[in-house]
Amino acid sequence: MSGTAKPVITVLDPAQHERSCFSCGVEALDRYLRVQAGQDARRHVAAPYVLLKPPSPAVIGFYTLSNTAIQAADLPAALVKKLPRYPVLPATLLGRLAVDEGRRGEGFGTLLLLDALRRCLRSETASLAVIVDAKDAAAVRFYERHEFMRLPDLSNRLFKPMAEIEALFARTGS
Repeated sequence: MSGTAKPVITVLDPAQHERSCFSCGVEALDRYLRVQAGQDARRHVAAPYVLLKPPSPAVIGFYTLSNTAIQAADLPAALVKKLPRYPVLPATLLGRLAVDEGRRGEGFGTLLLLDALRRCLRSETASLAVIVDAKDAAAVRFYERHEFMRLPDLSNRLFKPMAEIEALFARTGS
């Protein structure tokens, strides 16, 4: 992470944050940030967070969080054995995560992911796990490097149990 300004991650403020130049190389994600993210926040459909390096208002990266549910039958049998016998369980969806192409390789993807996991852990809403729907093989590899597990029969849907997220931050002391 180059430069002297410390990066900050904050809730998207469409009036303050410059999104028009953001380009991660995936048109759907670029368009989402420019057009839909502010609407989703206003409608309480998703909570978009953006990465900035003040004083610049330019978005370097972003992610969204929202509530979701997961079918118990979609989870690995070893995990389900330890859970209440509910057919559907609460989870948190990390719906989108992207870094501007010009800022790749600076660790911003990991910074965004860790911030998202930390927010999920601090949430007062019950959540069994954080779920991601990886866009492509590169995204799957990114999440697997961060110890997300693929759901059986759903190769691009990965999850990280909240207990493992708790252990991660206990180990790192953050």
